[in-house]
Amino acid sequence: MAKVVAETIREFRAEAKFQRTSPQKAKLVLDMIKGLRVEQALNTVHFSTKRMAPVIEKVLRSAIQNATYVSQEQGLDVDVDNLYVRTAIANEGPRMKRIRPAPMGRAFRYQRRLAHIIVTVAEKKSDAASVATKAAAPAADTSVAPKAAGKKPTAKKPASKKLAK
Repeated sequence: MAKVVAETIREFRAEAKFQRTSPQKAKLVLDMIKGLRVEQALNTVHFSTKRMAPVIEKVLRSAIQNATYVSQEQGLDVDVDNLYVRTAIANEGPRMKRIRPAPMGRAFRYQRRLAHIIVTVAEKKSDAASVATKAAAPAADTSVAPKAAGKKPTAKKPASKKLAK
């Protein structure tokens, strides 16, 4: 049996806390960059017209710098060109309660929302490693009986009821 060595995927993260926007508005930009390669994500955020785009670009660049810094400190081999945006989320922060003047001397309360933005980048598996794991996987499954290729199991139909005359 071939033994497959499981590689741990390193993640590098950056946060921007207490940003003056609602998480819903930040998520509009974050959803555009989820799953993209880092270079493409930077271009997407850079040319976005949303107000939160520069803040998210700053957080993304910080996550990339964290990846290069940690790789140099720990002696890891992290290729910046191989990084992609693994997660990009906006959590709700504390709300600021404010008061707006209302007619006849009254006051209405409203809330200003804050967001915590978290961006995580990770390195994609190299093609050589994925090919090695795919080649080792069928060799490990030889104990399982192979199923007939191209044949689906036939579905049993219920017996039809005949009416007695």
